[in-house]
Amino acid sequence: MTITVRFAPSPTGRIHIGNARTAILNWLFARKAQGRFILRFDDTDLERSTKEFADGITTDLNWLGLTPDEVYRQSERFALYDAAAEKLKSDGRLYACYESAEELDYKRKRQLARHQPPIYDRTGLNLSDEDRAKLEAEGGKPHWRFKLDQRDIHWDDLVRGEVHIDTSSLSDPVLIREDGSYLYTLPSVVDDIDMGLTHVIRGEDHTTNAAVQVEIFEALGAKPPAFAHHSLLVGADGKGLSKRLGSLSVAAMREDGLEAMAVVSHGALIGTSEAIEPHTRMDTLLEAFDLSKLSRAPGRFDMIELENLNARIVHQLSYSDVRERLADMGADGGEDFWQAVHSNLSKVRDAAEWHGIVCGHVTGEIADEDREFISQAAGLLPEEPWDDTSWKTWTDAVKQATGRKGKGLFMPLRLALTGKPHGPELAVLLPLIGRDRTLARL
Repeated sequence: MTITVRFAPSPTGRIHIGNARTAILNWLFARKAQGRFILRFDDTDLERSTKEFADGITTDLNWLGLTPDEVYRQSERFALYDAAAEKLKSDGRLYACYESAEELDYKRKRQLARHQPPIYDRTGLNLSDEDRAKLEAEGGKPHWRFKLDQRDIHWDDLVRGEVHIDTSSLSDPVLIREDGSYLYTLPSVVDDIDMGLTHVIRGEDHTTNAAVQVEIFEALGAKPPAFAHHSLLVGADGKGLSKRLGSLSVAAMREDGLEAMAVVSHGALIGTSEAIEPHTRMDTLLEAFDLSKLSRAPGRFDMIELENLNARIVHQLSYSDVRERLADMGADGGEDFWQAVHSNLSKVRDAAEWHGIVCGHVTGEIADEDREFISQAAGLLPEEPWDDTSWKTWTDAVKQATGRKGKGLFMPLRLALTGKPHGPELAVLLPLIGRDRTLARL
């Protein structure tokens, strides 16, 4: 048996960190088992689904390194859903209902007022052929509900453990709307069967759906896959992320300069028993990955934590890892430059600022009382060639001549040479700046 999983977004928007986490878990699970990772666009909502969003999701997944083995679009598979619907109808598991939304809402309110569960009363199931013919003659169009067995459905969830759901506590779900369009449930099950899904890994908000889908799998003569329902993410404040998803989209993170492996590392490890550590390669994540490490408690997503993780990854990147990106931003100062600045960067793109400081024009801001000191320091500047010992040689001479030491010695020099009070060690920056630029700045 080939382990097969899927990530099934609806192309009605861009994926955010919550979606990305599900994709990451599925991809890692498949790759660890040398299985298949399928990207399936659940685009049966033809009005809201767009090619632009589908292309954007593909771009996001490719950037994250989650390349699928196969890609499907539900909008191209309606014949399969139609065949499954006809089978369910002929077997008496899919039945026509004619209540309007207003009528159903009224029924629910009456049930609640009587302290009864708001479960559909199966009026449609009890209609005779004559009743249906009369309703349709009056202009009624049916929606179609799946007849549940009303029994205990249980499975060993790979995250939540033993799960029991009594489907008698659920309404028979609508699978087909009045206009003939399909809701999510039936196409998802039909595709899972057709694509040979062995495992369904998704958010815990689908746990109840799984019980319904198990019955549909069995009604279509198929064995249900194994399920793993992971917890959802909340913000650092413990509240849901729904109101902030725009800023938490994968596209926004990429545009903000975050590393793909920072997002993947965070998504894979958040809400697990593992510490959230920086990984620069997928293979190291795969070694430690195990669904059993996922906690049932909500994972807390903190953008500050992600940005700190990103900085730690940047500090581990070699010059060869970033050379092309540095060149693209006009900041390729060579390996010595990268080694000098990378440990002070939060994002790779921040190197452009330091490249400008090293190679461009800098106007330092210093106090009036330091001007004479800077003039003396300029007169003691050693001749080239310079190396990583030149800074100490120079500052030792300045210290002896001026009597300054500590911050009073080093800060005015740093401000004069870089215009910034903090940054990479001047011992490694000084040879990159060179004597002519150093003298001009002094």
